[in-house]
Amino acid sequence: MSSAPEFRSGFVTLVGRPNVGKSTLLNHMVGRKVSIVSSKPQTTRTQVRGVRTTDDTQIVFLDTPGIHKPRTLLGERTNDRALATLGEVDVVCFFVEASAPIGKGDRFVADVLARVETPTILVCNKVDLASPGEIAKHLEAAAALGEFDAFVPLSARTGEGVEALLAELEQRLPPGPHYYPDGMVSDQPETFIAAELVREQLLAVAREELPHSIAVTVDQVEARETADGPLLALRVVIRVERDSQKGIVIGKGGAVLKQVGTDARRELEALLGTRVHLETHVKVDPNWQRRAQSLDRLGL
Repeated sequence: MSSAPEFRSGFVTLVGRPNVGKSTLLNHMVGRKVSIVSSKPQTTRTQVRGVRTTDDTQIVFLDTPGIHKPRTLLGERTNDRALATLGEVDVVCFFVEASAPIGKGDRFVADVLARVETPTILVCNKVDLASPGEIAKHLEAAAALGEFDAFVPLSARTGEGVEALLAELEQRLPPGPHYYPDGMVSDQPETFIAAELVREQLLAVAREELPHSIAVTVDQVEARETADGPLLALRVVIRVERDSQKGIVIGKGGAVLKQVGTDARRELEALLGTRVHLETHVKVDPNWQRRAQSLDRLGL
């Protein structure tokens, strides 16, 4: 009588320059949105954990901020968070884009990875935007970035190639425990999820420098019982750096803020399975990205 296979588990970090599709892949891997997605670079600011559990394995994914040349104290801190995970995980997935040339940002990340001994898989994302010939040339160029344990072309958007990446990851997992219960796909609290969903909606309508100037927090949360059933009430504070940005976020007659709140509330209700009330406020916090005290208060 054969014994059941030994359960294997471990941690995988997703690294790369900004906007290469790390958060999109994470959401695909765990089957639910756990990290917000935007076309704006440097959307992810903190380490977001997503969990994928099967009968035989559990992978804890760490979606890290895009590594970039920082211009503010916030940028320096997000870089530090991304880099800190490299030696503490079982596998690193290094993302490059099939639809864009290898650039300085990719080389910078590769140079950092060359200094750690963690097994590294080069993930060539966005193959749905490139021809087979272009993908082959891109993989050849990416191979020159360093020594990698495997190369996986895929599309985080369509799912093409994702199973191949999972197979590469699972075979590198050590024997280990269930770090998280079955059915749990993220360890993020409701307040973090709500703040991030509001920020995601704001990024969709923001322009120019505004995306980097927005910070969102939840400073009050209350579970209420109403005639229509349970209700989760959250007070959301949106911080910007200048009065002119406050006007953009609120919109004419409050239209932008109202739409952002409505869209975020609907998505949060779908994720949490309960009715939600969002009370939104906009506050000017001058140069918060550059002040340690502000970043500490925001948990950044």
